[in-house]
Amino acid sequence: MADQTEDLVDVDPYDPGDGSLPVFRWRQAGHANLATRRQLREMGLRPGGQEPIARIECRGGKRFAWLYRIDLAKPVRPMTLAKEAALDRAMAARQTCPRCRRRFDACLPLRTLGMCLECHDGTPATPGTYTLPPDTTHHLAA
Repeated sequence: MADQTEDLVDVDPYDPGDGSLPVFRWRQAGHANLATRRQLREMGLRPGGQEPIARIECRGGKRFAWLYRIDLAKPVRPMTLAKEAALDRAMAARQTCPRCRRRFDACLPLRTLGMCLECHDGTPATPGTYTLPPDTTHHLAA
């Protein structure tokens, strides 16, 4: 059987293939009008549909980020009530224990444990790190 790894080709969807997309090493982009998505977000901007014009690499090319022109970037869309509600529902799913229904301040290890640490092995949770479900009434011992 022939080695099938020779048939695999690493395709860059943004590179036209002729090497015309510049590649910079880490901290060597040196162009004041270029920024990564994260840098644009810190400036309150987004790429706004523009294609990346360069690439910056670190760790020997194993990690990279696309560079976009700042002058073509658009402002970040404002958060609406519907977006905020959707984000809260998504975070609630990651922060709520399915067994005890408490919502924690941090995301729970639901993929590995499937529940909070207190339900899993009895490790007590600090009361300030979670909220009780709205339908649960808490009765203190008399």
